[in-house]
Amino acid sequence: MNRKYAYWISTVLICLLYLASITMYVTMGDKVSQSFVALGYPTYLREILIVVKALGVVAILSRRSIALSDLAYAGMFFHLLLALSAHVNAGDGGFMPAIVGLVALLISFYTQNAARAKQSPYPPHR
Repeated sequence: MNRKYAYWISTVLICLLYLASITMYVTMGDKVSQSFVALGYPTYLREILIVVKALGVVAILSRRSIALSDLAYAGMFFHLLLALSAHVNAGDGGFMPAIVGLVALLISFYTQNAARAKQSPYPPHR
């Protein structure tokens, strides 16, 4: 039962984090683009991330395809690692959301089989 709660709390947290960043990318486009330039990324990445982040949230929550859901977990994992690295290297102090996201993502991934009917072959089964 605790693993189910851990899954849903961490999954909702990671989805809210991604939805908040999508909202920020849409509503504060110029400021986000400036931040991307400061971190060394091209500004067109903002539009790509809006779409990819939304699709990742849908894939994890809907779980229509286990393979697609696991791919979304992998994409989010690498995105959060890159975000953490970029903020640490820039020294701007904006790395905490990436750390919180990584922790929530790992908990969600490793507890998904306890809470969902469709089982993923990758996390350990208990």
